Amino acid sequence: MNFQLLKKAYAGQTVLVTGCSGFKGSWLSVWLTTLGAKVIGYARKPPTKPAMFRACGLDKHIISIEADVRDQAALTQVFKTYKPEIIFHLAAQPLVRYSYLEPKETFETNVMGTVNVLEAARHTGTIQSIVVVTSDKCYENREWVYGYRETDPFGGYDPYSASKGCAELVVNAFRSSFLTGSGIGLASARAGNVIGGGDWAVDRLLPDFVRAVVDNRPIRIRNPFSTRPWQHVLEPLSGYLLLGALLLDEPEKYGSAWNFGPRDTDVLSVEDILKLTIKEWGTGSVETEALKQPHEATLLKLDISKAEAYLKWQPVFSCREAIKRTVEWYKRYYDHSYTDMFSFTVEQIKEYEHVLQLRG
Repeated sequence: MNFQLLKKAYAGQTVLVTGCSGFKGSWLSVWLTTLGAKVIGYARKPPTKPAMFRACGLDKHIISIEADVRDQAALTQVFKTYKPEIIFHLAAQPLVRYSYLEPKETFETNVMGTVNVLEAARHTGTIQSIVVVTSDKCYENREWVYGYRETDPFGGYDPYSASKGCAELVVNAFRSSFLTGSGIGLASARAGNVIGGGDWAVDRLLPDFVRAVVDNRPIRIRNPFSTRPWQHVLEPLSGYLLLGALLLDEPEKYGSAWNFGPRDTDVLSVEDILKLTIKEWGTGSVETEALKQPHEATLLKLDISKAEAYLKWQPVFSCREAIKRTVEWYKRYYDHSYTDMFSFTVEQIKEYEHVLQLRG
């Protein structure tokens, strides 16, 4: 990837990041600040304690607005006040298991929240580029062995997956009905299971592992043989940033859906991921829950050939490298003699950029 392109695209630009208080939104906000962007963060309070947003002191580095994407009036006012040129929409209810408990909140946030963002954007004269982040779980999962392509049908057994499929339909409708020929580029991005330092969400594998190790207890897992497209958080974020930059100059060419995932060799089982993490951390143990669990897909991976061919994007970290850097972040956080997690996060971003340039 040509990082001069990213610096040219984002330096001095006003970029709105919805969901800035979440795991991926926090990493993206940090990266954008290193590229010279003026970041406007729009999100609810950080969803966990600890949270990466607080650990990095992000409110000192960006303009942070605490509000909900379901609040159309508040969202519209932010667009009017700050007049962003670029939008990354990440605000979401991101958990499958929680969606069984709160299906209404899940659909309202993930579907109508997307509608609210796009509705505000199309009435703001400054917008040039919009990247809406959905999920690999937007696809109708048929448990087949090959990766899902951007043209495969949407589906969703659980409320979360269904809401992400709906969000993709919203993006398609707004692009076709309002934005084609407008000069505004609108794309959607679908990524797999991301790992990295700073995630403390419940019912996610690596955060659950970290909590278990810190508490000196075994991690309890549900489905040890489920496979997912695991990748370090910087991998899809590099794709989002590249996509947002390319949309500025050629909105029609790049205004479509894009998969960002790992290579097939890194589509691993939960059990395999934990073995690698325990080895890297140096300690840890596992227990499998015997209770009946809500339905979750057991096999899922993405076909990334479109992004490789047309965006010239490719993943650079193996799963082992991703786990190594994830463990490094958490160990640095729990080393209470070190407090500047913003600088350490920037350091990991710079290391990633260096590796990407060497391998590009």
